[in-house]
Amino acid sequence: MKLDLARAYREAARGFFTYKAAVFFLNVLTFPRLRPRPVPRERPRVSILIPARDEAHNLVHTLPGVLAQGADEVLVLDDGSRDGTGGLARRLCAGVPGARVLCGEGLPPGWHGKPWACQQLARAATGDVLIFTDADVRWGPGALGAVLAELTRSDADLLSVWPRQRNVTLGERLITPLVEVVLLTFLPAPGLRLPFPAASAANGQLMAFRRAAYDRLGGHALVRSEVLEDVIFGQRLKERGGRLALALAGECMEVRMYRSYPASVAGFGKNVYRVHLRSRAVLAVSIGWHLAVYTLPWLLPARRARWLWALRAAGLLERPLVSLVTGRRRPADLAEGLLSPVTPLLALPVYLRGLRRQVGWKGREYEQ
Repeated sequence: MKLDLARAYREAARGFFTYKAAVFFLNVLTFPRLRPRPVPRERPRVSILIPARDEAHNLVHTLPGVLAQGADEVLVLDDGSRDGTGGLARRLCAGVPGARVLCGEGLPPGWHGKPWACQQLARAATGDVLIFTDADVRWGPGALGAVLAELTRSDADLLSVWPRQRNVTLGERLITPLVEVVLLTFLPAPGLRLPFPAASAANGQLMAFRRAAYDRLGGHALVRSEVLEDVIFGQRLKERGGRLALALAGECMEVRMYRSYPASVAGFGKNVYRVHLRSRAVLAVSIGWHLAVYTLPWLLPARRARWLWALRAAGLLERPLVSLVTGRRRPADLAEGLLSPVTPLLALPVYLRGLRRQVGWKGREYEQ
C-alpha cells in the first residue's frame, strides 16, 4: 500500500510539472508581447482612466509617465482618498491638455468600490478607446502606441495587459511574483483565445476597451458587485459574443503591486476565494497539493530517489525561467526560485483569508 501511494504521488507530481512545463514553453512561443511604438497620427480618440483611492505614494511616480503618453485625455478619479491623492493629482495634471481630476461620488448600494470608480470615469470620458489603468502601473515611452497597436492587431473588444512586476524589498518578493508564474505556467495562451467564457483571464491593472463594446455591455455595471471584477468582466464579455485578447507588457510597463509581505497577503487574500471557484473545498485541495509538490519533496529522504531530486529541481527552476521571459533578470529576481520550498507555507495566510466570510480592502468590507 505504501509503495502504491508513493507511486501515485510520484506520477501525479510528474504530471503536474510536465503540464506546467508544456504550458510555459507554449506561452513563450505564442503569448503576445508589447513593443514600444509611437502613437499613430490616424487613430481613434483615446481616454486613459485611473481610479485612485489612497494612491498618492504611487501617483507621484506613475502619473507623469501616463501624462507623457499623448492620449487625448487622462482622467483621474479620487475615490474618497484620505492621503491627499486628489490634490497631488491636480498638481501633476496642471497645464496638461486633456488631463483632469474627478471627485468620486459615494458608493451606491450593490456596488463595489473599483467597479463604481471605473463606471464614473467611463461616464465622464469622451474617447472611442477607454484604457483603465491602476495607479501603481508605471508607463514607459511608447506604451500607449504599443497598446493601440495590439488592440488593432488582435481586433479585440477588450485587450488586457500584464505589466512586468517590479519588486524591491524581500517582503514583496515572497509571493507577489506568483502572478506571472500562474499566468505563464497554468493558462495556455491559444486556449484563452477560444470563445468559451471559462477560457478567460484579465488583469485590472490595464484593460483597454473599444468604447462601443464597453457601452453595449453596460460598462462596469456588468461586474458591479464583483471583487474579482477584471476576470469576471472578461468572462461575461465572452458570454455576450465579445472578443478578448491578452498580452505581456514587456518593457512598456511595470507595476509595483504591494510593498510588503502583509500587503501581498491582503491583496491576494481578497481574490483567492473567487479564483478557486468560490469553493472552500477547492481552496483546501489547492494548498494541500502545493505543499505536496513544492515543500514535501524537501522533507522526504531523497538519497535513492532520483525522482525527488527532479521535483526539487522543477520547483527551483520555475520562477527564474518565468522571470527571464517577463524581463525580470536581475540576480535578486532570479534568486526568488530559492523560495520554492517555502512558498506554499508563505501562501497559507492568503488561503486563510479566503476562508473568511468577509474581506477588507482599502477601508471597505466585502462579502465573499
